[in-house]
Amino acid sequence: MIYVLLLFGLLIFGTPIAVALIAVGVSYVVFTIEMDTLIAAQRVATGIDSFPLLAIPFFMLAAELMNAAGITDRIFRLAKAMVGAMPGGLAHVNVLASMLFAGMSGSAVADAAGLGRIEIKAMRDDGYDPDFAAAVTAASSTIGPIIPPSISAVIYGLTAGVSIGGLFAAGFIPGVLMGLSMMILIGFYSVRRDYGRGQSFSFRELATAFIDSFLALMTPVIIVGGILGGIFTPTEAGAFAVLYAFILGKFVYRTIAWSDIPELIFNTALSAGNILFIIAATALIGWILTAQQVPLHMAAAVVDLSASPWMLLLLLNGLLLVLGCFMASHPVIIMLTPILVPTATAMGIDPIHLGVIIVLNLMIGLITPPVGLCLYVVAEIVDLPVLRVVKALLPFFIPLLTVLLLTTFVPSIVMWLPKMLGFAG
Repeated sequence: MIYVLLLFGLLIFGTPIAVALIAVGVSYVVFTIEMDTLIAAQRVATGIDSFPLLAIPFFMLAAELMNAAGITDRIFRLAKAMVGAMPGGLAHVNVLASMLFAGMSGSAVADAAGLGRIEIKAMRDDGYDPDFAAAVTAASSTIGPIIPPSISAVIYGLTAGVSIGGLFAAGFIPGVLMGLSMMILIGFYSVRRDYGRGQSFSFRELATAFIDSFLALMTPVIIVGGILGGIFTPTEAGAFAVLYAFILGKFVYRTIAWSDIPELIFNTALSAGNILFIIAATALIGWILTAQQVPLHMAAAVVDLSASPWMLLLLLNGLLLVLGCFMASHPVIIMLTPILVPTATAMGIDPIHLGVIIVLNLMIGLITPPVGLCLYVVAEIVDLPVLRVVKALLPFFIPLLTVLLLTTFVPSIVMWLPKMLGFAG
């Protein structure tokens, strides 16, 4: 208990998560089990000595290249040609563009920061309230890590030892449901607030936008299709995504200069280094928990507390929604997965189903104060107080939580596609 309090104390005082975890882990190794600190150092080093972990920086670099290549602009124009003529057209465009871009970047923050600037400007120029524009942008960005590929799914799959291809397949239907449910809400608000149509529908404009964005749209087809088809691993898919995005930006669209490359790589290194540092730190904590049989004891306690798998999932949703309000998604996945997977498996819950539930819960946390990263990114773009954006976001929690409950208690929504593709029994 004293080490748990030490960890929370360090986090409260602003200590970086990875540093706090290593401090607690080393203290436990030295003072409780009285082992040499070299053991702790070894566990930290081996925590990231994994070839599949290269998928994380590769997908992050691919997202940086896509933004720099102008792929986001092309995706936005295609979405506008498809649904821009509907009442509240640009708000629907916002959601559809996020769904399309989700199949390329796998990152909610990349969506909010890249597409968000284009979407919010277009909506404000067309007369939409700035807080509504911000709310739609923030809410739709949560789709990014649900529709494959997904960095969060890669991290969960590596931590849980679960098929990443299966996780990618499992996230597709829930991601589409998230987008459609948001569009229903947007339709209601558009009629109520008299948001006009952005444009008249034109097959010619749709065809032009589709041709212009065709090569960009091939990105998710190649990445996800290659993984699901067994052509390459998620790590190889990430590397191919980097190469493909670079070729499009440098030689096809000619929007990336050689001088842009160092900054893109530097930004990727900062983001990926932060995540990998946390993974390395949690490897030490994971080793300590395993050595002390903590996961087994916790699993037994939760099984005793939960009368059924549905009760376990309900409790789990509550826990993850609260944690998502205070912690970034990736550390939560890394820390809790080794504990939750044995418990869920013991109660007959498929680890793929569990992974989608975990990721979906934590994506909702990205737009929830006080640590909602997408919330702050969008508030900065639209230049509004965070609380005003939160107020505008409140209605969007209805479709998000509805999809979460459906995903939780109707497993076939998640498991149908993985079973069809042979990733689950």
